[in-house]
Amino acid sequence: MRIIAILGFLLIGLAATAQMDTIKIKTSAECDMCKKRIEEQVGITKGVKSAVLDVNTMVLTVIYNKQKTAPEKIKTIINKAGYDADDTKADPKSQKKLPACCRPGGGKDHK
Repeated sequence: MRIIAILGFLLIGLAATAQMDTIKIKTSAECDMCKKRIEEQVGITKGVKSAVLDVNTMVLTVIYNKQKTAPEKIKTIINKAGYDADDTKADPKSQKKLPACCRPGGGKDHK
């Protein structure tokens, strides 16, 4: 009976893993505040397991369930947060609401 239960858990785990995918998205992030904002917004998206942004390369790595979300939706969330995502541009109204250091060309200066 134990063996059947263990096999059942393994099969469920394999099925869940088969639905996961990873995408890397080039963003227009400028600083650690951008990192926090993007990771939080993408991280709360249904189907997203993790979102980690490397500020130095401006690349966001997202692990997501492809049955629950898609790269296009993730990029739209980034755009609505005020940032570019690969070839899609940031929402201008959202971008204007960002702190100066988080806007294009703002650099890492938090004065």
